[in-house]
Amino acid sequence: MSSSNPVPAGFGRRLASLIYDGLVVIAFAMLTTVLFLLLVQGAVSLGWVAMGDAQDVAELIQTNTTLYVMRDVLLVLVSISFFGYFWSKSGQTIGMRAWRLQVRRKDGSLPNFWQAAWRSLASLCGLGNLLVLVDFKNKRALQDRLSGCHVVTLSKEDNKKIYRSLD
Repeated sequence: MSSSNPVPAGFGRRLASLIYDGLVVIAFAMLTTVLFLLLVQGAVSLGWVAMGDAQDVAELIQTNTTLYVMRDVLLVLVSISFFGYFWSKSGQTIGMRAWRLQVRRKDGSLPNFWQAAWRSLASLCGLGNLLVLVDFKNKRALQDRLSGCHVVTLSKEDNKKIYRSLD
């Protein structure tokens, strides 16, 4: 990785990046939900799942514990996969690229998919970043500590190099 002496990322940049990425994750969640609704509707049409007293598929999912849990697990897996993929590929999500942030291991390398997925889960939907506000020296969030990673602020040149290397 570049940057011989990387600067730890502060709370403000992390929050801005989280807002960007939150919008992308919401879009993926909406798409996933539509596909899940279509899948359940197909199962109902084929007679594999009974509607019972539900008026529509959305109500069926809300009242059927199995379908409800399946949907929630699927949404969590999509979110974890989003972060796991981007962090293991370039150390950056879309929001992190905009704010010139990168996730790295302590040795400067990128986390593998499972380490990145664990980091995503450990972030507690972004609440783990609050620890940065009290860790003045290292600026490490909960998910950074639990996954053995840290987030650094990149120079404009280093950020461009990463972006170009993905082509």
